Amino acid sequence: MNLDIAQTAKQTIAVQAKAIAALSYFIDANFENVVDIIYQCKGRLVVSGIGKSAIVAQKIVSTLNSTGTPALFMHAADAIHGDLGMIQTDDIVLLISKSGESTEIKAIVPLIKSFNNTLIGMVGNVKSYLATQSNYIVNTTIHKEACPNNLAPTTSTTAQMVMGDALAVCLMALKGFRGDDFAKYHPGGNLGKRLYLKVSDIYTHNPSPKVLPTATLKEVILEITQKRLGVTAVVDANNTIKGIVTDGDLRRMLERSTSYNNITANDILTTNPKTIVPNIMAVDALAVFALHDISQLLVVENGNYLGILHLHDLIKEGIM
Repeated sequence: MNLDIAQTAKQTIAVQAKAIAALSYFIDANFENVVDIIYQCKGRLVVSGIGKSAIVAQKIVSTLNSTGTPALFMHAADAIHGDLGMIQTDDIVLLISKSGESTEIKAIVPLIKSFNNTLIGMVGNVKSYLATQSNYIVNTTIHKEACPNNLAPTTSTTAQMVMGDALAVCLMALKGFRGDDFAKYHPGGNLGKRLYLKVSDIYTHNPSPKVLPTATLKEVILEITQKRLGVTAVVDANNTIKGIVTDGDLRRMLERSTSYNNITANDILTTNPKTIVPNIMAVDALAVFALHDISQLLVVENGNYLGILHLHDLIKEGIM
């Protein structure tokens, strides 16, 4: 095979990159009006298409819903078989088509117009049936497909995807959509956890190893062993932290001592251990671990020892 695979791939990327850059010329007053009417919409944005455009429509709907703009997907082929019933009075309809001349698109456009819903055409041919029948258009015209035969939807669907993202991001900006809003719609998965999970949601599942400063070496070792966190806090009678004893502290003590009979926690503890408060975001706790190159943090509130947050807890939760 004589095909230069690398060169073909690079050419594909170059064609699409050039087309995407050219889309900026279509960001005009008309595009701003489209964003504004969707922003002002009291209903949902119903997005539809056929073929590859239908797949793009599903992605746009997903992005809009996750960023605070209510949207529904309606397959153009199913629309004339009952799915038009999902369009309500206050809804806006966005039809996506490269040619604007697809049979299914032509079939549903007059029906949507008869409902008096605002119709937006995302179209690659501004002289097409869809473009001329729409109240507004989002222009996704491209010079050529990346397909060597200029046939398979490649650059055109990328352009549709990018314009959909442009709409979504503009709507996010208008709504003042923030990270905590994003977390409301993404409670599952690692992304959601990074946005909403706090230290208080994690450390409470761990034991809370602690000993008094007068605890014997044996008592310290037993507490660390039984609680299985590689560390114990050293607290006074009021549960105020005096220090911490880690596995490393024990090893260093064994290296420098020959008699262990009278050793207490107070003799081997590390003072001023790194602490964290429970209402801190877990992802911020990760930054503290990295900054100090440690594996455990003592959780403290108002000077009161609460428990241990271990680096492994964040790994387990998918925070890192």
